[in-house]
Amino acid sequence: AAARGRQVLLLDHANKAGKKILMSGGGRCNFTNLNTTPEHFVSANPHFCKSALKRYSPWHFVELVERHGIDHVEKAPGQLFCAESSKEILGILLTECDWAGADISLKTEIRRVEQAGQGFVLTTSSGVIRCAKLVVACGGLSIPTMGATAFGYRVAEQFGLDILPTRAGLVPFTLQPELKDQLAPLSGVSCPVDVQCHDQHFREPMLVTHRGLSGPAMLQISSFWEPGDSLAID
Repeated sequence: AAARGRQVLLLDHANKAGKKILMSGGGRCNFTNLNTTPEHFVSANPHFCKSALKRYSPWHFVELVERHGIDHVEKAPGQLFCAESSKEILGILLTECDWAGADISLKTEIRRVEQAGQGFVLTTSSGVIRCAKLVVACGGLSIPTMGATAFGYRVAEQFGLDILPTRAGLVPFTLQPELKDQLAPLSGVSCPVDVQCHDQHFREPMLVTHRGLSGPAMLQISSFWEPGDSLAID
């Protein structure tokens, strides 16, 4: 938007930009997947993601990464990670903001959002801000310790959008103490598995952790599992 000549101000209540980026991919940021296609998205409206993927494909982001001279590696087919550190991806995004003239205001809490004519008025910890367009890009509830909140859901509800019940997805499984103790000696071990829940199954690696079960297979199946469901791991 800034590159198109718009005046852009990015507000973030965190004390550091891109905290989630820094921790992603085990600190090496799995920044895209070349095999990203609509059928890989879970949605009540399977057509929702098609236009976004056509407008900005994984190859667009790869071009950006390579233009900035960042080395990357392909771990599993299509999965691209930084060769060195997640900091490089954050550096790209901050540099692009700087070049385009977008301003970033950290440690800024948004206390109220109101519509005013064709624009919006924001009451923040740094004062009142008026804007013609407001983009809410706040992620979800997954990691409260990283500053994740329900802010986006509250704004959506305020403006009359229907909000579905939230639940965890693409997350590891924690185990009950007895089973966790039984698997403790295997912590850090990864092996290929076939995991199944209802009519969904994934054949990918599973990782035993000090808290439970993680790895691509478990993260994938978690989007289809709900409390009380049985899970089969071969």
